Amino acid sequence: MVVQLPEPITHLPREKPLPRWRPLTRWQQFSCLKGICPKKKTHLVWDEVSGQWQWRWGYQCTRDDTKESLIEVPSNAYPLEDQFTKRIKAKKEQMAKNKLNRLCNSARVHKMQLPSVAGLHPIGNQSKEELGRAMQVAKVSTASVECFQKCLSKEKAPWGSGKKRKFQPLLGDFVAEKKNQLELLHVMNSKKPQLDVMQATNKQMREDDQKEAAKRRKMRQKGKRKGGQQGLGNKRKGGPPNQGGKRKGGQPSQGGKGKWGLGGKINSRLRGFGDKRKGGQHPGRKRRK
Repeated sequence: MVVQLPEPITHLPREKPLPRWRPLTRWQQFSCLKGICPKKKTHLVWDEVSGQWQWRWGYQCTRDDTKESLIEVPSNAYPLEDQFTKRIKAKKEQMAKNKLNRLCNSARVHKMQLPSVAGLHPIGNQSKEELGRAMQVAKVSTASVECFQKCLSKEKAPWGSGKKRKFQPLLGDFVAEKKNQLELLHVMNSKKPQLDVMQATNKQMREDDQKEAAKRRKMRQKGKRKGGQQGLGNKRKGGPPNQGGKRKGGQPSQGGKGKWGLGGKINSRLRGFGDKRKGGQHPGRKRRK
């Protein structure tokens, strides 16, 4: 009896983890709800006009109607309107709309809000700032960009709206232009610098404040250091010279205060002139009995 066994299969471990499940888009959710089954279509389609295979969607697809050489003008359209430009504009708008939908799906998947619509959706409880921002965006969204929008009686100007720069016309008042140019040349040729009093005053005040703060910080550190050294010198009477104390019946410590701040040795040499010596006499005075 002969039995033919199947070929052995060796299962190797997976190199990378399993891909995560992607949440469904709005269209996929709608198709599942309505029972719409997706139909697979090929990516290439035969184009009878060009006689070759072309893409069904995307770049150089067969449905691109912007490359037609002849377009019929509709009966309800303006006769002088450019239909080629109209189709190109409609195509760009559709591309922008598709891109916006893709960004909305990505933001919904990652539970984020798009910066263009963040805080502008109508919800139950909106704060005063959110309502004001929504109203300002609605005003600016008009064709006139808020130029012909009527304001309320007690309505304040929006904060941070900015002011538009106003430029002088290229061809206009030559007298005013000549005056401005002469003023500019006068400022450039003048030897005295243009001093902004307010800016200079603020700069001087800031420098003074910084100096005072540095001085206070330095005095505070010096006081802490001095207090620590005194504590070490008062603990031991007659300790070593580096502790700041005095030895009983001996030489003053090197850390003590001298006449010129050089220590106790120089002070001890200068102390013989005019000071009392134990068991001796001053050079210029008589000893009292």
